[in-house]
Amino acid sequence: MLQSGTILPSRAYSNAVKTFAFLCVAAAFARAAAAQQPDTVRLTIADAVTRAVRESDEARIARAQESLADAQVTTARSTGLPQLRLSTNYTQVLENARARSVNSVFGQPFNYVANVNVSQTLFQGGRIVAASRAASAVRAAAERSREETEALLAVSAQRAYLEAILARQLLEIQQRNVALAEARVRQVEQLEKGGRMARFDVLRARVDRTNLEPALLQAQSDRELADIALRRLLNLTATAPLALTTALDTARLHDAVQLAVRDTVVPRIRAAIRAAQYTLDARREGVRVAFADFLPSVSTFFQTGYSAFPASNGVPTIWGRSSNTFCPPGSDPNRSCQNNGWFPDRQFGVQITWNLFDGLRTKGSLDQARAQARLADLQLIQQREQVGTEQATATAEFRRAEAAFEAQRQNVAEADEAFRIANLRFERGLSTLLEVNDAQNALFTAQVNAARASVDYYLAAAELARARGADIPLPPVRPNSD
Repeated sequence: MLQSGTILPSRAYSNAVKTFAFLCVAAAFARAAAAQQPDTVRLTIADAVTRAVRESDEARIARAQESLADAQVTTARSTGLPQLRLSTNYTQVLENARARSVNSVFGQPFNYVANVNVSQTLFQGGRIVAASRAASAVRAAAERSREETEALLAVSAQRAYLEAILARQLLEIQQRNVALAEARVRQVEQLEKGGRMARFDVLRARVDRTNLEPALLQAQSDRELADIALRRLLNLTATAPLALTTALDTARLHDAVQLAVRDTVVPRIRAAIRAAQYTLDARREGVRVAFADFLPSVSTFFQTGYSAFPASNGVPTIWGRSSNTFCPPGSDPNRSCQNNGWFPDRQFGVQITWNLFDGLRTKGSLDQARAQARLADLQLIQQREQVGTEQATATAEFRRAEAAFEAQRQNVAEADEAFRIANLRFERGLSTLLEVNDAQNALFTAQVNAARASVDYYLAAAELARARGADIPLPPVRPNSD
């Protein structure tokens, strides 16, 4: 501390000023960083499912494919509707060979044309109807695929959320385990000072505590990885803090799972199977579309409009008339000339086209369509087999998870009681340190197994509901202090 009247050397004063300026800049940067820190994202498990179905890349792709199918339906149906076209044309003829060689009447340097054409296809060998049905089937397949994707995302979101919750629980268990080992080290050290424990026991307690640290570090890493997986699925930024506000309520888990499983006893037709069936329908309609090329095509059209052939450049503004009075003086009395106006021009026709030979292109297209239909039929059979396998696997996994959950329901309480008894016996000198460590390891294993069994039990029920085509239930939850 400087006394009054003390004079700092010039170099020391300069260093003090620089230090003060550096601290001010550092404080300013700290305040700016704190102001730019993103808000904490608070999620319930229902929010996670909703966001996954709405924001995940897989859901967006499924909705984009559905929009594409809607556009294909519109395109397919458009060929069967009337076509209305407006066309205008302006032509300036610089030199006309026919006018010079035959008759100057063909010399019309300025041509204005405006037409409206209405056409309607009458028959295309069934192509229009088949193409429209095929497009509708493709759209229905896209809708069922979107439903299948959303069901899978619902289970995946719940799995990622519960895995993140489980990672937090396992980290807390590891922290409590390390804290217990730390307390035991202090206890053994006190007993050593009182002459009740040997140096070997102190070393053994310290080694046991140190051996728990790698598992604690692994639990911390597992929590971070679980949060990364959840962020990726929900399209959350990597910098925003994540708070999970609900946790699995194990007290109500059994009743909720049994209710959900009871509602899925009778399997429904999975959306994946219906999508494959619609795809097969579309391929069969594609065969009819390809076969239509062997048949004739009939269409009709009506065109109405106006044409003008003025002698000088400029858009005509009057209706056209022709008479000898519009001819130059001295012209032949039988000659008829026009007044440079608009003359009506109308046409009507029926067109029939039939490809008699196109180099076997139509045959190749038909063979390709039939092959695609056979492939779609095989894919439908394969999809049914896959769904059956998924249902059998989900049923077996649910039975295993249910048995594990029932086995672990009372195991934690018994392991906790055994640890408390072993610790009490150790304090009174009735048991060894090895027995206490064994009891603590058994308690730790029971807590981990119980936490995993609860999550696996619910996820097995959710996967069973998805495999059977039922609605995905939400688990019973309780507030979480994350």
